[in-house]
Amino acid sequence: MTEPDLFELEAVVVGQPKRSRWRRYMGPALAVSTVKGTPLASVTYTDDTFAVLTKTSGEFIVRIEQFGPVEFRFTDAADREVGTAGARGHIKTRQLSLQTEQGRQLLLTRLGLLYTEWQLTETDPDGGPAPEILGRVTVSTIDSWIGLQQYVVEMDPRLDASERRTVVASVVCLHLLRRPPGHSTAPA
Repeated sequence: MTEPDLFELEAVVVGQPKRSRWRRYMGPALAVSTVKGTPLASVTYTDDTFAVLTKTSGEFIVRIEQFGPVEFRFTDAADREVGTAGARGHIKTRQLSLQTEQGRQLLLTRLGLLYTEWQLTETDPDGGPAPEILGRVTVSTIDSWIGLQQYVVEMDPRLDASERRTVVASVVCLHLLRRPPGHSTAPA
């Protein structure tokens, strides 16, 4: 059985892998899987500014570089920029502005601070008529004692593979922005 292509799926799960409460965790920071739980990729932090998304086979997918507190750049194996994400305003986890490899501008927006769902659109939901929703990211806590987070990423079939790569990488950024203040990126 062949591994499904991560960027051909309409829904994936990005989450912190479950771990023992009593032992030091040494695995990846985040795992990417199908909705049914088939592992597809993992995210590891190389230091405080770089995260690397790799397939379960070890094949490099994208490097995520953080500039300052709210700006991210995605690069491929040839060190070409293949997307960006950034937050603006005082509430940095309310909206991420994305740019795909082809230059398409997308927004990942949460309607309010208490919402657990972000909507992927091309236009700002606050700026006028209801925008066309191209995807959703829903966050949940899978282990409240440790505080492990999981993000279900649903994407419209009209998004191409490079746009889906940008969306998945932006969910990693969203997780980095939502960490508690002072929380280290190193696996704990």
